[in-house]
Amino acid sequence: MTTLVIAEHDNTQLKGATLHTVSAARKIGGPVHVLVAGLDTQAVTDVAARIEGVEKVLVADAPQLAEGLAENVAAQVIALAGRYSHIFFSATAAGKNVAPRVAAKLDASQISEIVSVEAPDTFKRPIYAGNAIATVQSSDAVIVATVRTTAFDAARPGGGAASIETVAAVPDANTSRVVRREVVKSDRPELTAARVVVSGGRGLGSAENFAILEPLAEKLGAAIGASRAAVDSGFAPNDYQVGQTGKIVAPELYVAVGISGAIQHLAGMKDAKVIVAVNKDADAPIFSVADYGLVGDLFDVVPALTQLV
Repeated sequence: MTTLVIAEHDNTQLKGATLHTVSAARKIGGPVHVLVAGLDTQAVTDVAARIEGVEKVLVADAPQLAEGLAENVAAQVIALAGRYSHIFFSATAAGKNVAPRVAAKLDASQISEIVSVEAPDTFKRPIYAGNAIATVQSSDAVIVATVRTTAFDAARPGGGAASIETVAAVPDANTSRVVRREVVKSDRPELTAARVVVSGGRGLGSAENFAILEPLAEKLGAAIGASRAAVDSGFAPNDYQVGQTGKIVAPELYVAVGISGAIQHLAGMKDAKVIVAVNKDADAPIFSVADYGLVGDLFDVVPALTQLV
């Protein structure tokens, strides 16, 4: 049994999600290979080859793979699938875009967001917004799964010495093209990789009030997140959203400000090691998962916390 992990990258840097996915793949028990599909990816390939536990890095380098278009990446994975018993993707936007296409072409039932590997054919995954964990078993010849990266420690990015093999790139599918790419640049940590996250909810009342979180986040070296209610109300951009339909985070510290704690939000952050909640409603559901809760007016509490940090 050999597992293929699909590397997530931007052609110059390997995304941290790949390290967590490698850890999940290692629990299968067989060799782990990593596919780097892109253009001019030497820097990514070198990093992938040094990941502890990776035996081989496959490199598909071609212009049609440069933008990571799902149709082309899926075709590349399918071209290699015959070698593997398992194909693992990170449960990120990119992984969720490609994995279903691969599973469909292989006539396999994709297993989504695994949080535990019980056996080579048996996995645990959350259902009902994370309120229950299902144990699922697959009899597919090739198991295609996405990995909830917050459930697995990152593989050590040094110490490995994987061999590197160049594989033939698949032709361009010519079914889609990149028209424009808008990249949000920020000096703050990336939300899903941050050690500390400060999130705001609808209780902040407006986009102007949402800015009250920035000094606290600055002092903590934190990423800023938001509940879906805050995003839908226009208080914060979509890429801040934490929750079942947003980003899944598991930082060392999660500070929830003005967030009631709807089940969909809890699904995205309840694995944080320490949760601090600030809300004026003592009965808010967020307090059921918080390690520390402060009942009070957030407009008084947040500035006071900022001064104390």
